[in-house]
Amino acid sequence: MNSYAASLLRIALGVMALAHGLMKIFVFTLPGTVGYFESVGFPGFFAYLTIFAEVAGGSALILGIYTRWVSLAFIPLLLGALSVHAANGWVFSNTGGGWEFPAFWALALLVQAGLGGGALVLNKRFA
Repeated sequence: MNSYAASLLRIALGVMALAHGLMKIFVFTLPGTVGYFESVGFPGFFAYLTIFAEVAGGSALILGIYTRWVSLAFIPLLLGALSVHAANGWVFSNTGGGWEFPAFWALALLVQAGLGGGALVLNKRFA
């Protein structure tokens, strides 16, 4: 049962990451996302790196490819998001979004890195 629980967490984290990356492309648009990153003090090219990480990394998690490494690679991204939202308070529904969601997401990624890919991976060799 534990390997299926790890798989469920992995797939959920992958879907969340992929959805966030695609949202930055199709809803906020690339120029809008770049502008937002610059408005909060990050270099504009970080937006492209973030989108790539969310789309490629989210897809890798869904498929169970290098789960531990991808999960660990996502943590600095989430800590960056946490730093942007830290001044907005705890609850993510606050204006500007609070910090509990990126904090929980980073912690869940750390747990996933510890658990590994679980069952239902594309290739056990690369899980």
